[in-house]
Amino acid sequence: MSSRAYPDRPFVGVGAVVVDGAARVLLVKRRFPPLAGEWSLPGGAVDVGETLQECVVREMREETGLEVEVGAVIEVFDRIMHDAAGRVEYHYVLVDYVCRPVGGALTAASDVADAMWAEAAALPDYRLTEKAMAVIDQGLTLAAAAGWIERSLAAPRKGM
Repeated sequence: MSSRAYPDRPFVGVGAVVVDGAARVLLVKRRFPPLAGEWSLPGGAVDVGETLQECVVREMREETGLEVEVGAVIEVFDRIMHDAAGRVEYHYVLVDYVCRPVGGALTAASDVADAMWAEAAALPDYRLTEKAMAVIDQGLTLAAAAGWIERSLAAPRKGM
């Protein structure tokens, strides 16, 4: 089995832009590398025999205690992180989905140190990656298109 650090192949993972009715976005503070101690979108690696959507549902339940409805794919992209010597330390192929909560209670669990709802205007305060900010912006647009939030709440935000 390949280690996630210095892998012999990329890992497939999912992420979620979970948006509530007030257009707040669910953020988690990562407990383990990569991104340990940083705020990001919840998600994780796909298990053998698990579909992408099943993985999203499982990861949201495990990390945040929330049951979610999985919506459209936002984006598929590579996250390749190199160490100081230039070697590939982490390589994920990530599929991000827009989701909305349909049950459960928000709690930090599994491999996250904290979980919280963030107002769109406050997102720059969490020092998210540029990629995460772009995915969140697209997720808010898709949430509005699905009728999950008002279209006015999905307008581009300053700093995104």
